[in-house]
Amino acid sequence: MCDIEEATNQLLDVNLHENQSSVQVTESDLRSESELLVTIGATVPTGFEQTAADEVREKLGSSCKISRDRGKIYFVISVESLAQVHCLRSVDNLFVVVQEFQDYQFKQIKEEVLKDFEDLAGKLPWSNPLKVWKINASFKKKKAKRKKINQNLSKEKINNGQEVKINQRNVKKEFTSHALDSHILDYYENPAIKEEVSTLVGDDLASSKDETDEISKEETEPQVLKFRVTCNRAGEKHCFTSNEAARDFGGAVQDYFKWKADMTNFDVEVLLNIHDNEVIVGIALTEESLHRRNITHFGPTTLRSTLAYGMLSKPSWGLPIDAVQWDICNLPLRTGSVDIIVTDLPFGKRMGSKKRNWNLYPACLREMSRVCTPTTGRAVLLTQDTKCFTKALSGMRHVWQKVDTVWVNVGGLRAAVYVLIRTPQAFVHPSEQDGEKGTLW
Repeated sequence: MCDIEEATNQLLDVNLHENQSSVQVTESDLRSESELLVTIGATVPTGFEQTAADEVREKLGSSCKISRDRGKIYFVISVESLAQVHCLRSVDNLFVVVQEFQDYQFKQIKEEVLKDFEDLAGKLPWSNPLKVWKINASFKKKKAKRKKINQNLSKEKINNGQEVKINQRNVKKEFTSHALDSHILDYYENPAIKEEVSTLVGDDLASSKDETDEISKEETEPQVLKFRVTCNRAGEKHCFTSNEAARDFGGAVQDYFKWKADMTNFDVEVLLNIHDNEVIVGIALTEESLHRRNITHFGPTTLRSTLAYGMLSKPSWGLPIDAVQWDICNLPLRTGSVDIIVTDLPFGKRMGSKKRNWNLYPACLREMSRVCTPTTGRAVLLTQDTKCFTKALSGMRHVWQKVDTVWVNVGGLRAAVYVLIRTPQAFVHPSEQDGEKGTLW
């Protein structure tokens, strides 16, 4: 039996073929699954790769391989840490690595290269990555179930002006039946909860048969997974396009697994990442970027939470942080009362304009210098209008000193995060400066 058939029968719990037989899950199986080591890849805001690597090392105890200036990191974990990976604050998208080729030898003729991609699909070690995909998919399913239960508990229906009470017995029964699922979700959403991971993974795997029975009752035909292949390619020496690579590699994947191709409503997303001579095949673990999980209100310039995390990590003094909304040019704060300012300055594209920034940026830096504590005050500022900012900073060097610049990619725009330190010089209001100059004259 090949690796993929074994992984499919034991963990995917989908009928890729008719008359699929049930598989008994033993304690040894559960123990071996919790000890499984896999390589996880994560996309992060370009420029903050090291920040993400530091978070992985701090929270997961794993060292990272960093692809600098590419916005990716790679680290090895056991399956028991999979839930905690989703709780990382610095990562956007996650995928499990199927195989990595550091120095892939591309042929010079396009047809030969594409033929190699076709042959590659049947040679890859799919088994363990598909196990991880299955467990990861179960998290999302259980989260959806829990959300539905909570909605049923709080939902009130109005019928002819009167409340219709929910059948609490049915809700209680449903909630009890998913008690273990709730523990999995608590662990998934809060890594501080110390649960026995082998139990969590074991419950997930042991419940697979029940879920399969439910599916078989609801469907008269075997379920076939739907998939798509996404190719991300960078480099100038390739004789093929991303679409061509995805098309031919995807066709071979379809033939190998007997899956159904679907570009929009897919179950599995296979990733083919190509950068120069580096080729990495993976399976996506996130459907959309994790930076969206914290956004409650969308605006024209909503900052990615992962990028905000990276900016907040620059001043590493462990100070408490509160979020408020004020006019940066007229802050309702006492002079010298602020330790750190972190802000996303208007780029002058979706909000404001480049022309207005010439007046805005100096005014911002001036007001920041007033409220920040001399000597110890810090400012971490993001902007894509680097020309305007550099000019504004040049006129404020008596109160601000630049200590670091981190170049980042923001929606395809090359932006910079400036780390400033407040100089010891006391703030003097511009009107007082004018008065002093008048006296000198």
